[in-house]
Amino acid sequence: MLQRVILNGFKSIKTMDIELRPLNILIGANGAGKSNFISFFKMLNEMMAGRLQQYIGISGYAQSLLHFGAKITPQIEAELEFEFESGIYTYNLRLFHAAGDTLIFAEEISSLKTMITWERRILRPTKDSLGAGHQETKIIAAAKGGMQTSQVLEFLLECCRVYHFHDTSSTARVRQFCYVGDNRWLMPDAGNLAALLLRFREDHNIAYQRIIKTTRLIAPFFDDFVLEPRGNNVILNWREKGSDQVFGPHQFSDGTLRAICLTTLLLQPEDELPKLIIVDEPELGLHPYALNIVAAMFGKASYHTQILISTQSSSFLDNFNPEDVIAVDRVGKESQFKRLNPEELEAWLEEYSLGEIWEKNIIGGGPH
Repeated sequence: MLQRVILNGFKSIKTMDIELRPLNILIGANGAGKSNFISFFKMLNEMMAGRLQQYIGISGYAQSLLHFGAKITPQIEAELEFEFESGIYTYNLRLFHAAGDTLIFAEEISSLKTMITWERRILRPTKDSLGAGHQETKIIAAAKGGMQTSQVLEFLLECCRVYHFHDTSSTARVRQFCYVGDNRWLMPDAGNLAALLLRFREDHNIAYQRIIKTTRLIAPFFDDFVLEPRGNNVILNWREKGSDQVFGPHQFSDGTLRAICLTTLLLQPEDELPKLIIVDEPELGLHPYALNIVAAMFGKASYHTQILISTQSSSFLDNFNPEDVIAVDRVGKESQFKRLNPEELEAWLEEYSLGEIWEKNIIGGGPH
């Protein structure tokens, strides 16, 4: 589990030190910094794919990523602390502003504190310094070179995945044909959804049937997918209850298609779940009844993996416990993150739901 994140100098986040739980719900007003925190993990995803410089470029270069620009904040610092098996694995990076308005590594370190559980003590930490001055991460090369600490951290960082199912337009990849063999894991935009569902139907039918039954709860007209490869490609065709007619993915509404993406992500076989699932505003386009089902799936998934999501829906928030919620406020020029204290809200929760308390601006994360 990702236990702790320290992040300094990234977008609206001047300084942040937050401990994470199995389930973490970010709430806050528009522009508070929720999406900036999630975009940091998107940057990590691109970094682990060897595309850090590309991400910097398409994000508006370093000036857009550094807190109020390079003149005010010349570097981004981050520390991610994972608890894994019998030790605490820590990944440190420091990205410094460089010529061409880009960022280069000023420092990159992987380290391990080994715990002896029965003695309740920690052995002296080991550190692997991965150097400085490079444009792309060296942790992948260090892992391939046999550095054990870097091998574990590469695996853990690869398993922190950000998903965006916002694009459900007619040209979205989820509505197009995809390569049938692209079925290892769900892509961030669900562009390979049909191929993944086809594999689940063939190899993990229990998980597939679970996805089908849940989709029927959200969309009562839905019967089943019709996944028939054409050569090396497959598309998300489906059938309606009481009809033999086959419909295409373009005949799903935006909300239904997003719900199917979320259902597949959260109800896939437990041993295939990413170590950390990150979703920005999963409530987008969903009916209140569907919202409750999606919230229940997030809660169930948090028993098997770690969840980090942001929301602006008070009814969605009603499905969670106060200790799972992190309120994000914009104070002056910086974002501040604070986990709710259930004891402080005990009296309020006797009369109001958590969403209603949020709307009354009692817990922060509001526009006032």
